[in-house]
Amino acid sequence: MLLPRILAPVRASIAKSSTFIAPSTRVLDALRTANGSSTPTPAPTLSFVRHSAHQAQGRANGAKDGPGKRLGAKKSGGEYVIPGNIIFRQRGTSWFPGENCKFGRDHCVFATESGYVRYYRDPRKHPKRQYIGVALEKEHSLPYPLNAARRRRLNMLAVPVTATETAVPEMEVAHLQAPPSGSSVKDTPREATRKSLSLKVGKGYAYREANWQIGRAAERAGVQVNKFVPGDRWAAWRKSQARIEANVERKKLRNAGKKTAKPKARKQRA
Repeated sequence: MLLPRILAPVRASIAKSSTFIAPSTRVLDALRTANGSSTPTPAPTLSFVRHSAHQAQGRANGAKDGPGKRLGAKKSGGEYVIPGNIIFRQRGTSWFPGENCKFGRDHCVFATESGYVRYYRDPRKHPKRQYIGVALEKEHSLPYPLNAARRRRLNMLAVPVTATETAVPEMEVAHLQAPPSGSSVKDTPREATRKSLSLKVGKGYAYREANWQIGRAAERAGVQVNKFVPGDRWAAWRKSQARIEANVERKKLRNAGKKTAKPKARKQRA
């Protein structure tokens, strides 16, 4: 049994002095000596780290050099463009959109009007920035003066009109007659009947007639409608079935003289 062997050194240390109490450290040393280990052994520690066999991200899995993004000028100065044409592709803001141009989400500059491309600077906006614009006419230069006439919607320009006096020929209409005196638009039958109606405020804050009044408008106007007479549905169903059967028989007679291809026999799998 191991219990007497382990506790024997403890009894021997206590027997040396009945009044002396051994500290806890001496008891532990005695236990270590009895078990046959003179020096304390450190606890085992993890001495290795597992690394991944392949890189998860970055250039290791893909190409080292991707294709070019085709940046730069797409339209030269003086070239004709239409709305939506990309004039310059860039990363950043080397060029800014000027007259009749806008920025794309990738900083490309595209045209918003039809015209001719211009590369220019505008000290009134910024002393150092470079702008790309679209001139509406080939002989125009950018930037436009502050007080210059601007083209409006539909590419139209305001032009002064000179008044010219032209003789308007008189037209004679024989079949039109003047309305009798005392009559007006308000006295028409429609308006006369509307006066007798009581208009109420609806949900849309509008004065309108009630639904039952609108439904009886034809009755008040004296409109006569033919009464609906329902037919025999059973007889109608029999007629439709007879018509369908006759069409099927006619189709069979039409295809009776034609040769039909026999279906090919399926080969059994080995």
